[in-house]
Amino acid sequence: MIRNMPKNASTAADSPSTCLRESDESLMLRVGIGEDAALAELIDRWKNPLVNFFYRSLQSFEQSEDLAQMVYIRLYRAAPKYQPTAKFSTFLFHIARRLLINEYRRQQRKPLDIVDPHTLTTKESSSGDMRILEIEEAFSLALENLPENQRTAILLLKQQELSYKEIAKTMDSTESAVKTWIFRARKHLRTVLAGLLQK
Repeated sequence: MIRNMPKNASTAADSPSTCLRESDESLMLRVGIGEDAALAELIDRWKNPLVNFFYRSLQSFEQSEDLAQMVYIRLYRAAPKYQPTAKFSTFLFHIARRLLINEYRRQQRKPLDIVDPHTLTTKESSSGDMRILEIEEAFSLALENLPENQRTAILLLKQQELSYKEIAKTMDSTESAVKTWIFRARKHLRTVLAGLLQK
């Protein structure tokens, strides 16, 4: 007869040494042999980083979520032939970047509808809060106005914390080109923000 263990009792299976998080690459290989649970785990891990990546460029949660869904579909289709020759994040954001470029082409770079920060605040909002909103809006506009390669490179570096080498693989480019894009992006963003802070 098996006795019920107390709820707070620990077992060998619960020890940190046996509860190691499975790698993304391993999960992707499992997706390739038809394990839907592995795909669900990957989606759960990467849904927020993907949506944030798209949102920084598109300024639309709806579009960002739609593109994230398309990434999952492409992941599923690519899984049978997937080989872990690079970090999973490099593979993932390579797909994401291609979809983002396609979305730009579809929109033909039409201007975004920028939300008036006054509509996001109440009468009780302090002038400091308003100033923060103005800076955030200006930063988003400055980021949007960067060339696609500069914007993607800086987002992959700062938002997704990829290395220069990983960014180069993601963007089908060289490390030296990536460094140039990031340098130019930083210079532009600093200039915009410095101008705002002097006002």
